Amino acid sequence: MRILYIINNLLAIALLFLRISPLLLSLLIITILYAAALIFNVVYIQSIGSGIGTTSEVAFCAGLIVSTQNPKVKLNRLTKAERLEFSLTGELKSILIGLILGDLFISKPYVNPWLHFKQSIIHKEYLLHLYELFKNYCPSAPKLKIEAADKRNGKVYSSMYFQTYSLPCLMELHNLFYLEGKKIIPSNIGDLLTPLGLAYLICDDGSWCKQGRKVILCTESFTLEDVNLLLNVLNDKFNLKCYINKKGTGHNGYRIIIPSYSIPVLQNLLALHMPSMMKHKIGL
Repeated sequence: MRILYIINNLLAIALLFLRISPLLLSLLIITILYAAALIFNVVYIQSIGSGIGTTSEVAFCAGLIVSTQNPKVKLNRLTKAERLEFSLTGELKSILIGLILGDLFISKPYVNPWLHFKQSIIHKEYLLHLYELFKNYCPSAPKLKIEAADKRNGKVYSSMYFQTYSLPCLMELHNLFYLEGKKIIPSNIGDLLTPLGLAYLICDDGSWCKQGRKVILCTESFTLEDVNLLLNVLNDKFNLKCYINKKGTGHNGYRIIIPSYSIPVLQNLLALHMPSMMKHKIGL
């Protein structure tokens, strides 16, 4: 109401005293309405999901500004030389191994691949955590996406996402995990997967079954051969006693179950690596 009051006053002044042209008045009206829309946009987004919390996080969702904590963000296109300056630390590479086994998508439409991170709005804290890890590789801050209503139940779901630049340093991971455009589990996953990577795999694709005190890894997008490969690594390398379950009647996918008697081993292995907002996925 206060915004409308201000707009009315400004228009009254323009009409009565300033004698501005109709064209200039139209531009003034458009500018004021646009400013009001931006204010509403920020306020509305702040209320989604019980509130984003801080001004910087609201800006992340709205896509209005880039975090001032990220001096390397560059909105214009990178030169070839600038792309070659990027590299992955060992820690970030370990995290990416786990994320790619999970929901992380690598796209390679042209010469260099880029990463696409996306999470439901209920996991906004986790998405912002991932952005803090990879923000120096990104052209812009996370954005909010309002999905179309689900045809099954009519509900509208929201998500947050961000993506990296297209970078040569991501080519190795793309070549490892993609075969003819389809995501696979590489044969040397035993050498690649670390406790840190396993933690982020569970963050992305794991769920905690409270009743059975077990972790379910949603690996149904992979072939049975790939799932068995990952299963053997979890059992042999991390001393977990996992097994495979078929996902429901009529489904071709398979899931890995980390049973209750392996949970203490899993918790000791990952307690220091799991982001705090995701520790519930291993029963902590």
